[in-house]
Amino acid sequence: MFQKFDVLSTPDLAAARINRLRGSFDTLGVDAVLVPRADEYLGEYVPECAERLAWLTGFTGSAGQVLVFRETAHIFVDGRYTAQAGTQTDAEVFEVEDLVGNPPSRFIPRCGQENFRLGIDPWTFTSSETRKLAAAMEAVGGELVLLEDNPVDMAWDDRPAEPLEPVLIQPLDYAGKKVDEKLAEMQAAIAAKKADAAVLSDPSSVAWAFNIRGSDLPSTPHPLSRAILPVKGRPTLFIDFRKLGMDAKAYLTQLADLMPPESFDESLTLLGRDKAKVMVDPGVAPHAIALAIEKAGGTVVEAPDPARLPRAIKNEAEIRASASVHRQDGAAMVRFLAWFDEHAPNGGLDEISATSKLEGFRAVTGDEMQMPLKALSFDTIAGAGPDAAIIHYRVNTSTNRPIKPGEMFLVDSGGQYVSGTTDITRTIAVGEVPQEQKRFFTLVLKGMIAVSRLRFPEGTRGLEIDPFARHALWQAGVDYGHGTGHGVGSFLAVHEGPQSISRRGEQALLPGMIVSNEPGYYRDGEFGIRIENLIYVTSAQPVEGGDRPMLGFETLTLCPIDRRLVVTDLLDTGEIEWLDAYHARVRDEITPLLADAGDKAWLEQATAPL
Repeated sequence: MFQKFDVLSTPDLAAARINRLRGSFDTLGVDAVLVPRADEYLGEYVPECAERLAWLTGFTGSAGQVLVFRETAHIFVDGRYTAQAGTQTDAEVFEVEDLVGNPPSRFIPRCGQENFRLGIDPWTFTSSETRKLAAAMEAVGGELVLLEDNPVDMAWDDRPAEPLEPVLIQPLDYAGKKVDEKLAEMQAAIAAKKADAAVLSDPSSVAWAFNIRGSDLPSTPHPLSRAILPVKGRPTLFIDFRKLGMDAKAYLTQLADLMPPESFDESLTLLGRDKAKVMVDPGVAPHAIALAIEKAGGTVVEAPDPARLPRAIKNEAEIRASASVHRQDGAAMVRFLAWFDEHAPNGGLDEISATSKLEGFRAVTGDEMQMPLKALSFDTIAGAGPDAAIIHYRVNTSTNRPIKPGEMFLVDSGGQYVSGTTDITRTIAVGEVPQEQKRFFTLVLKGMIAVSRLRFPEGTRGLEIDPFARHALWQAGVDYGHGTGHGVGSFLAVHEGPQSISRRGEQALLPGMIVSNEPGYYRDGEFGIRIENLIYVTSAQPVEGGDRPMLGFETLTLCPIDRRLVVTDLLDTGEIEWLDAYHARVRDEITPLLADAGDKAWLEQATAPL
């Protein structure tokens, strides 16, 4: 099993650990420290050795920061984690704050004092974030102190070792583009910025650029590594040699100069001494990188990571591989849903047993279809009844809840396969569900269908598409507190930028980009609903009677949507036709992959026309 259900939160230890951290303030010369849920690579997921926020506070969510003063401490989380932070942290030690509406950069000016000094580790904040914090400190006559050592590491005596998982070569059949082509494309971007080199600080960019993968992190299959790419010539790859087997080392030696991670700082210094102009992404790279280059005399050219947009635009081979693995993943989901419908109404199932069974179906189906499950793309979110209202709920042995008839069960899950990354959410009826919940389910479905059917002109950004998913909910006086969609990698991070369908989605959606389509609705303490498919942007096509071609979406995810929760009267003719056509496609593509007659019969019924 990839997913564990142990209780990871340790709020009872937080008071002592916070006091130990405060004990270093005088030595560090600070009055407070700000600790994010981030490591030195600034990815969404971090290795066990970098779970500093969880170790310090007990909070185990994937986003957050803690601001520790000499007398008080404040934990900042977004709307996904407000409830979780309240239950996982000691209320006598921490006050929970809004990371989006009232982040530390806004909070500090209201409580800081003149000559106040705030310490941060510049390896765990981007340059953009660091500038905001510096401005906040300046507003109160204080100072932002860039610490040489991480203050939590100084207090963490039994910190785990860094991961050393083997590097794997991504087959060209799935990567779709050779390394030399990718490097040349990025070098052209460097030249366009009149820079001498670029730093690839994001391990996903490094993995994409060199067609390698790894398992240093539990859900994101890239090796923790960095690279420096000159405008001409060979790149330098900084990676622990203990991760390289004979084949991987021979492969990478042909493509780059290999250096150990501890040489990275020295290489930045050398770039600075050579007066190099170095491209660094201020929204992605740790501020320490820019700091080292400028301190040594170099010039930082702030520009987007040259790999970020190219890896977001999937090539034909990546789209083809993703479509194939979504058929496989759909077959696993159908087997699970058929099993669930047989057992859940009779009682006896709980959130852990359902989660484990789903992972089992993914693993068995992957082995049968010769595309094994390599990892989960994230820990499965499986919430019954009121637990489904916790947007990023992660069940453990202390929160595990029976799945009861008369309620809905939300399961948000995905797998990592060599051919692609999946992410799907289904909300399922357990027996007869109250009519009000069916109404909200249908309103969520209307939003998902609206995005799926959308045609839009070139240049349209995610923030302009987001309202289509919310329109029906807004008319009912409700909304949801997360984005409608995130980018998805190709056997890489399940949350990938720069594209998104959200209020912050500034990136234009381009052909080949994969995004999720996942509106929802959550009523605290009662129920939660989310329906999610992955979709990709198709090339612009003419519209009959129109005067300009339009982009659109093609759906990758193939799995029934629970018809029992649909209030047909709330759907218009076009929405009904879309759902019936989608279900017909699911039936046609998934049925041949099922061996069990019972699963086939279940799918036939689940995809019948409305």
